[in-house]
Amino acid sequence: MKQTSYILLTALFLLTSCQTNSQSKKNNKEITQNQNPTPIQVEPIDGLERAYFASGCFWCVEAIYESVKGVKESISGYSGGHTENPTYQSSNTGRTGHAEAVEIIYDSKVVSFATLVDVYFGSQNPTQVNGQGPDHGPQYRSIIFYQNEKQKNIIEQKKEALSKKLKKRIAAEILPFQKFWIGESYHQDFEKRNPNNGYIRNVSIPRLKRFQAKFPELIKETH
Repeated sequence: MKQTSYILLTALFLLTSCQTNSQSKKNNKEITQNQNPTPIQVEPIDGLERAYFASGCFWCVEAIYESVKGVKESISGYSGGHTENPTYQSSNTGRTGHAEAVEIIYDSKVVSFATLVDVYFGSQNPTQVNGQGPDHGPQYRSIIFYQNEKQKNIIEQKKEALSKKLKKRIAAEILPFQKFWIGESYHQDFEKRNPNNGYIRNVSIPRLKRFQAKFPELIKETH
């Protein structure tokens, strides 16, 4: 009797285990599919292309890219998350998945996507995880978004080369671009409009100047 009960319990355990493993594999497959969707290709408008980056506070990143030759506009916003219509308040909770990001509108005849990636790595601490400088949390994490395989290859090659050079792990995520949500109006051109703000004076402007000193050949004459 005990032997029969043991056999029945063993069979039940194996059946349950198989079902659990099957469900687990299914869930893992769904997660992988959700994390690796097909990238969205943004078509040029009036001959200008778009690129998307997240690198800490978007006030800093916006100002850095706007100082680069060939960049016509840099817009602050949110990307990389799973919620609709993210806001500054909601993204700051760290629960939306979104990071503070910038949309770079640029003339590819003047500045290439590869150079924009160089600007990205050259204007941050590439090994800092979940943040830049004093800003910490997933909403400040580093992400480079790609729209096609060519861009993905460029990013991967530059990230690998930098990792070998520094002999450290590079923190930036490489994600397929899905959607960019434009940030609130008061965030746009924040550094330019608020030069005496404490954060701008102590964090943003020094970060901009360090970048400009490193890449003087890329800086617009007006800067």
